[in-house]
Order: sequence, then C-alpha cells, then structure tokens
Amino acid sequence: MFYPSRFLAYTLVFLLDLANIPLEQITYQVEQMKLGDISVSYVRALLDTVDHLGTDATELAKQFNLSEAKLSQPEGRVSIPRFMRLGFNAIEQTGRPDLGLEMGKRVKIPFLGLTGFLAMTAKDVEAACTVIAHYERLSSTNCRGQSSFYLEENKGVASFYSISPYNEYNLFVVDSVLSAQHKVIQWLTGKTDAVERVEVEFEKPSYAEAYEACFECPVHFGQSRNALIIKKSALSWPLLQHDKNAFLNLQNICEERLKVAVKDRSLSEKVMDEISPLLEGQTPSIEQVADSLGMPPWTLRRKLQENKTSYQTLLNDTRKGLAQSYIKDTDLAIGEIAYLLGFSSPTAFQRAFKRWTNQSPGIFRTQHRGENKTELENI
Repeated sequence: MFYPSRFLAYTLVFLLDLANIPLEQITYQVEQMKLGDISVSYVRALLDTVDHLGTDATELAKQFNLSEAKLSQPEGRVSIPRFMRLGFNAIEQTGRPDLGLEMGKRVKIPFLGLTGFLAMTAKDVEAACTVIAHYERLSSTNCRGQSSFYLEENKGVASFYSISPYNEYNLFVVDSVLSAQHKVIQWLTGKTDAVERVEVEFEKPSYAEAYEACFECPVHFGQSRNALIIKKSALSWPLLQHDKNAFLNLQNICEERLKVAVKDRSLSEKVMDEISPLLEGQTPSIEQVADSLGMPPWTLRRKLQENKTSYQTLLNDTRKGLAQSYIKDTDLAIGEIAYLLGFSSPTAFQRAFKRWTNQSPGIFRTQHRGENKTELENI
C-alpha cells in the first residue's frame, strides 16, 4: 500500500542527504525576544482557520503586514505576544471565542515541521508524544517553560506550558495547542478515544461546551496544568505510518537541528534560561539553578566568577528583560507581573523597575505602546 506521508518523510531525508547540507550551516531566521517565539506555520494555520469559519482573512493579514513571502519563510518566526494579538483580533473578527479549538482541529503533520514527520514514523503513541515534547524548540520557544510528556499512574501526561495569568489574549493559545495535539494523536493512530480527560489551568470559559464537543471526553477547568491525560492502553497503540528506518534518519536530523538551535549558549545564557521558569511566585536560589544544570552550587558560583559575573547579576538581568517585555508586549497588571517575576509585592517590583529604567512601569508602557504597532510591520 502506498502511504503519501511516508513517501514525504523518505523524500525529505533523501533531499537533505542529496544536497549534503551541513546542518550547522543552516541559518535560523529567528527574532530575538524575551518571552519567546513561534513558527510562522502557526500564523498560517490561524489565518486558514479564519477563512474556514467564513471570514476573509485578507484584511487581518494586511493589518498585521503578513505577506505571502513572510509566511513562506522556512524558518520564519514571530514573537509570542504578536501571535497572541493576532489571535485576539481574529476572534473579534470571526466572533468565535473557540477559534483556537477550531484551529487545532484542522492541524496537519507539516504544521509541526520535522518534528511532525518524526512523530509520524514513531513506534507508538508514547514514543510520538515524547518526540513532540522533546523537539518543541524546533518550532517554538517559551522562556518561561516548555511542554513535557511523562507517565503518571501508568497514564501519559502531555503537558503544555502557557504564559499566565490568563486573559482574552492567551486563552486561544492553550485551546489551539491542546486541540492540535489531540488531533495529531487521532491522525497518527486512526482512533478517536486515546484521551481519557483534559485538564485546563484557566476557569471554565463562556465556550466550555465547545471543549466537550472537541475532545469528546471529560474536561476539567481550574486545574494546576494544561494537559491531555492519555489512557494507559492507548500508549502502546501502533502508529499507522511507523517506519523504523525513516524514524532513525529523521531523528538524526532533528538532533542536529536541536544542537544548532542551542549551540554557542554561554554559561550566563544557560543560567538565565533556568532562572526564567523558576521565577513565578518566588526568587529562585542558586542551589535550584545549579541543580537544574547538573552541577554543585559552588562550582556554578566559581564558573560565573571566572566569567566576570554573578548569580545575583544574572537574576536581575533576567527579571529586567522579562519585566520590559511584559510591560511592553502584554496587558498584564503590575501586580500580576510582580508575581510572575518573583517579587514580594507590586511595590517592590515598581521600585526595581524604576531603578532599571528610570521610569515607572506605567510610563514605560505608555511610551512603548506605539512601538508595538511599528513592530507589526517587521513580522
């Protein structure tokens, strides 16, 4: 039997091998930002969904200066805050608060890029979910956390991290990711009942009924995580397109791409990467960060001194960079930002922010609002 998707996977491997392109020479067209970025494939999927729902996406694309050329960049990215604003506008234009769920329903394997093809050729559901979480960085980055897949009471937990607190700008991101992963599992297995329940961090929204219709299983809101809970029996379901040779070839390519994505990270950058996810509601200690990096605290302290910096300096730099991004790119309240950055109170955060920028958070936000509109031209 001829499998078009398997043929595409083989073709992809063959073309990369034929071209003999050193993967370390591939240029990633990635915007540099603090909160994170996401592949333009997600933007295209969002616009396609808007069209599918009966609203012409042309005006929305023009509003955000989304030309076909920009959407066709193989390694193109947009910032997460811009993507959230795009989604919010799309919901307003379509009148569909469940837009993210609809977007997920229409997902296709190319949506996930190389990671999708690797997952497609994996042995079973557990292996595919592991792949999707492990290689997430190839299609998106989030400095505050990342997706994960693990076993809990013999069931699979496909967990997705999203920037919180939640508001009308970021609910659809969670909707789209959970719905997309649910759809991917269905597509890979040809079965519809792998998921036992869905857990969602935010409280029940106005469109909760659409959740039940989308997942066809119990959905629990107000939980401690965003996750699909996969049945124990479903973890070993074989995938329709499994092919060991194609999987191993694609895995090698993904590993090389991942090395390119994280290569040349200095120790300071690695420390800041570890600090960011730990900030919420607390001030992370050097012991916590050292443990994440797999070294004793005194070794980390010594290495940082050799690099003419300190843990406290990197902690302050991380907070400062995130604070500026939150103030400029989101509508989070000052108290919410203070909590996300581990400050004891909004007052303590405001004092620190003024020390960093010589401006209050409110004035900084007002002055930089105009930049957001200008930056849309550079998506």
